[in-house]
Amino acid sequence: MNHSLSLGASREAALEHAAALVAHAWRDFDSPRESETEISELLINELRKPLPEQGSDVIESLDAAGDVLDASLAQSRPRYLAYIGSSGLEIGALADLLAHSYDINLALDARAATRLEAQTIGWLADFLGFPARLGSFTSGGTISNITALAAARERALPGSRTTGLSDTRPAIYCSAEAHYSITRAAELLGFGRNAVRDIPIDEQRRMQPEALRAAIALDLANGVTPVAVIATAGTTLTGSVDPIAALADICESFGIWLHVDGAYGLPAASAPLTAPLFAGLSRADSVSVDAHKWMFVPKACSAVLVRDAQTLARTFAHDEAYIPHEDDEWNAVDITLEYSRPLRAMKLWLALRVHGAQAFRAAIAENCEQAQHLYRSASAHPRFEVLASPPQLSIVPFRHVLPGCTDLDAHNLDVCARMQRDGRVYISPATIDGQVWLRPCFTNFRTTMADVDITLEIADELGSIGPHDHPPTK
Repeated sequence: MNHSLSLGASREAALEHAAALVAHAWRDFDSPRESETEISELLINELRKPLPEQGSDVIESLDAAGDVLDASLAQSRPRYLAYIGSSGLEIGALADLLAHSYDINLALDARAATRLEAQTIGWLADFLGFPARLGSFTSGGTISNITALAAARERALPGSRTTGLSDTRPAIYCSAEAHYSITRAAELLGFGRNAVRDIPIDEQRRMQPEALRAAIALDLANGVTPVAVIATAGTTLTGSVDPIAALADICESFGIWLHVDGAYGLPAASAPLTAPLFAGLSRADSVSVDAHKWMFVPKACSAVLVRDAQTLARTFAHDEAYIPHEDDEWNAVDITLEYSRPLRAMKLWLALRVHGAQAFRAAIAENCEQAQHLYRSASAHPRFEVLASPPQLSIVPFRHVLPGCTDLDAHNLDVCARMQRDGRVYISPATIDGQVWLRPCFTNFRTTMADVDITLEIADELGSIGPHDHPPTK
């Protein structure tokens, strides 16, 4: 009996068939679908089968995988405007195939791959305009934020990685609309959820610097140790960018670590029209950015960058007998949270090498113009309302206003559900100041102005149907 896990004689045919499935997906992403593919009963039954004890034909199994993917929500589609997702950059997918085929582990020195990651960190820092001395790629914005805040903890409370936080009262400060990963980081790092200070926001939904200064002063007067201020560079809810320069002034005056959570919005610092929003970025101690969001590469590809190269080593390094060190150089495990680390940098390295930085700047700027276009169009439409301030980046909350409707929140939830069932445009709802809004977000290089226009048309078409005249579920 053959127990080999190699594909053997089927290998070349399997690779060719997989390439055909990829080519089909890429062609399918070139234009929007008129509806989403439903999960067939046949596929549901396939996904209920028990553990296979014996193998099956590789071509048939690849087709089954393709069927599953085709019946899933794919953020790569031009009219997938929900949440903040990647858009499956083609060269990034090829990079993943290459990287996973070699299956390099970047925990220790991996020779050329380690140097590629360092080069990509340097390229990313240059692209963003942040003077990074060191950095690493992680699985996502949550891990990047935790990494940065762990370094901030060790600077504010030296030795806390050894002694813990039992005799301290730490605090971290962020916008009231900062991402929940900040709260999660506080929980995991031992600060506790109550250590997070939600600082009020202004009319443009940015952290108020003077409110921050007052909160820090009050904590210091009460024996609390400020650990870090987190500036959000593109909030998940509305895309607002906190005033980084003003926050940097405050952090410098108190000697507090400034971290910029730019998981979504930070790539816009590279585009000329939006770059002024990020003034002061170079003064931050650390930044995080998800290249698998607005740099379009497939998940997962986040990065954390720091200005002081020593901070990460002070936070994570261990002198273990089984971890060799040559020429006193750090291994990745000395400066990162993770041990087993795939070559996540390859997809961004290849993407920047193949397309060039200017192509990314242009695509980001185009997404921002799409957001402005949607804002202007919705503002001028009699059955839509928008927020008082235009979008700073590429998120555009709007509401459908049905004449005579007494519950616009329920109505807009219904409109969103109808649009998701309809399938031509996929958006998500959001609650802003207690009201339900439709919240499209533009982070896909495939999205066009025509897609923007049809988003409003479909929202109005489905929103104008009476409450008892729901379109049939497809």
